[in-house]
Amino acid sequence: MEETKQRKIIHVDMDAFYASVEQLDNPELKGKPIAVGGSSQRGVVAAASYEARKFGVKSAMSSVLAKRNCPDLIFVKPRFERYREISQRIRNIFFEYTDLVEPLSLDEAYLDVTENKKGNPSASLVAREIRKKIKEKTGLNASAGISINKFIAKVASDVNKPNGQKTVPPEDVAAFLENLEIRKFYGVGKVTAEKMYRLGIFTGKDLRNKSLDFLNDNFGKSGEYYFYVVRGIHNSEVKPSRIRKSLGAERTFEENISSEIFMLERLQNISEEIERRLAKNKVAGKTITLKIKYSDFTLQTRSKTLSYFVSSKNLILETAKDLLYQEKMKESVRLLGISLSNLNTDKEEQKEEKKEIAVQLKFDF
Repeated sequence: MEETKQRKIIHVDMDAFYASVEQLDNPELKGKPIAVGGSSQRGVVAAASYEARKFGVKSAMSSVLAKRNCPDLIFVKPRFERYREISQRIRNIFFEYTDLVEPLSLDEAYLDVTENKKGNPSASLVAREIRKKIKEKTGLNASAGISINKFIAKVASDVNKPNGQKTVPPEDVAAFLENLEIRKFYGVGKVTAEKMYRLGIFTGKDLRNKSLDFLNDNFGKSGEYYFYVVRGIHNSEVKPSRIRKSLGAERTFEENISSEIFMLERLQNISEEIERRLAKNKVAGKTITLKIKYSDFTLQTRSKTLSYFVSSKNLILETAKDLLYQEKMKESVRLLGISLSNLNTDKEEQKEEKKEIAVQLKFDF
C-alpha cells in the first residue's frame, strides 16, 4: 500500500471569541464576568468570558442558571455582524500562509501547512506567527493545536488555553492519546463519556485496549472511529470548501406552548425561513427532522426521509406536520426546530485508510 504523506495540521481556536470581542469593543467590560446572550427567563448563554467560566458559566446554559452561579454576571446582546467581520479578518491571515483552510465556525479553523506559502518547515513556528499576527491585527488571543491530523490538532488546541499552543509531534502521538482523559477526546460527549466510564474506559489507554468488535458492539458506527483515532489514525483532509451536511432553523418561545395550533403557526414561520436559506445556498434535501424541546428540557427528534429532494416551504411544512402528529406531546413545548439533511450536495465520503502511523523521525514540527 502506498504510504500516505504525513501532514502538518494546525487547529486555531479563538479564546472566548464572542465575549472577547465585546470586552475589546467596550473596555469597561474587561476583567469582568460577561455572558453573550439574553438575560430573560428564556435566555440562553451563547458564550462566556473566562472570568464568568470560573463560576461554571458556559455556552448553552440557561441565563437563569448562569446568573445563579455568578450573581455579578453581565449580559451582552450578541452582535453577529461584528463577529463575522472580525472572523473574516482572521481568515485573511490564515490565507497568507495556506489556501488549505477549513473553517469550522466563526472562531475556529483547520489549516494544512505541510507546504505553506512562507516555506516554513516548522508548523509550530507557523502557528506561533499566526497567533501573534491575530493579536496584532485584532487585539484578540488565539490558541492552537499542531499535529499530524485534524483530530489530534483539535484536541491539542485545548491543552494550553487560553492564549497558548500545544504541539504533538509524530513520536509523541501514542503517549499523548494514551494519557488523555476520555472526555477530552473530540467526538466523545457527556453521554458517551458516562457510558465509557461504565465500561471501564477512563483514558485513551483504556480505549486502546478495547477490541474493534467490542467498540462496534457498544458504540455502533462510532466504534470504528474511536478504535482508529485512539491509535492516531484520522486521515480526513483539510477541505477548503466544506460540504454542508444539513440546514435548519429553530425557535425558542417566550412562553411554553401546548396548543398544536400555535405549534403549527411556529412551524410555518420556520419552514419559510428554511425555504429562504435553501434558496440562498442553492440546495435541497430529502430527510426532514423535527426537533422538540419540552418544558422539562428533554429533547426529542423525529425524522422522515422522502424519495425526492424538497426545498419548498409547503412540502417542508407538510412533512413537519406529519412528524408533529406522529405521537402525542408529553409536555408543553419551549422550542421547535426543523432541519433538512441528506442534501443534494452530499458526496460519498472516501473511506479512511486503516493503517498505523508511519513515524518520520526527521519530520520537523
